Amino acid sequence: MFDSITVQTASESASIQTLIYTILLSFILSVVLAIVYQKTFRGAFYSRNYVQSIVLISIIAAVIIQAIGDSLARGLGIMAAMAIVRFRNNLKDPRDLLFLFASLAAGISCGSYAFSIAVIGTVGFSLAAVILYYSPLGLKNDFDGMLRFDLAMQNNEKQYLEKFMQNYCQSYSLMNLKDQAEGDRLAYAYHIRLKNDKSYEEFMAQLKRLPSIQGVNLKMMGAYK
Repeated sequence: MFDSITVQTASESASIQTLIYTILLSFILSVVLAIVYQKTFRGAFYSRNYVQSIVLISIIAAVIIQAIGDSLARGLGIMAAMAIVRFRNNLKDPRDLLFLFASLAAGISCGSYAFSIAVIGTVGFSLAAVILYYSPLGLKNDFDGMLRFDLAMQNNEKQYLEKFMQNYCQSYSLMNLKDQAEGDRLAYAYHIRLKNDKSYEEFMAQLKRLPSIQGVNLKMMGAYK
């Protein structure tokens, strides 16, 4: 079926039906990628906006490739337009970037009417992501929560905090430390995992007893933004 449609679109301009089919296929394939990303997600923060971007970027890529066609002038014009509009987004997890690339690849393949490549490539990438998720390479993170708070700079609570974390946490790691309130306070960000015999309710209640602590916030892995 894919080969027959590709032959029909080999002419200079494709039919409206074929263009609609191309966009729909890129949408379906990118939705598959978004679902796989959602089901195999193990990061600290889950973003709905990012998942929607996975879907939308594939459609954009398909439309751009269709607009270019075999025209060198169109290609140069679109490159110039893309140079004016700059997209800047820092993705800390390389896996997030790979899913965007996979969606782009599906959209580009659909836009160039390589439908078989788009379908097989998307299915192959999705299967690989699922296999890695359940393989030893996809073992659960050492941490299951992100803890944020801030303390007064000049106090003796830092030593108590260290002992407190050792008492309640099976593992913890300081991810970020920065000044606040013109240097009068320090903002902490920890990845934590409690001991099996400790509860998060007790942990939070005891932590909030520190006199100068403010802005205590705990987000579990997979929490929504």
